[in-house]
Amino acid sequence: MIEDVSPQHVWAELEKNDRAVLVDVRTMPEWQLIGVSDLASLGRRLVLVSWQELDGTPNTHFAEDLEQVGVRKDVPVYFICRSGARSRSAAEAAKQAGYARVYNVADGFEGPLDPQGHRGTVAGWKVSGLPWRQN
Repeated sequence: MIEDVSPQHVWAELEKNDRAVLVDVRTMPEWQLIGVSDLASLGRRLVLVSWQELDGTPNTHFAEDLEQVGVRKDVPVYFICRSGARSRSAAEAAKQAGYARVYNVADGFEGPLDPQGHRGTVAGWKVSGLPWRQN
């Protein structure tokens, strides 16, 4: 079972454990247009590995891509997406690939839809007031 953890919990873990990794599994347009978590104040880098292709098909090389960018299998790995669904699937795939400590960032980067059908107002990384940036 993959544990859901809050964005605040992830930030605290990244602050205290320099081996912990945050992996954003959204697509390149999401990273570029919506924004990404900013770990610069921690002296860290955000890992960007898409869980899906732009057409929505799964990235069949996801586990290999994680290894290729240097994500080790013996460190805590936190997966984040838009709202927490894709990141859960990515965490499950990573666990099956031998990653020992994987977690899903609850509510993702933008959180669920609000009553007006908008994201980024109810929950998630951005609403939590954690550092983020846009291009």
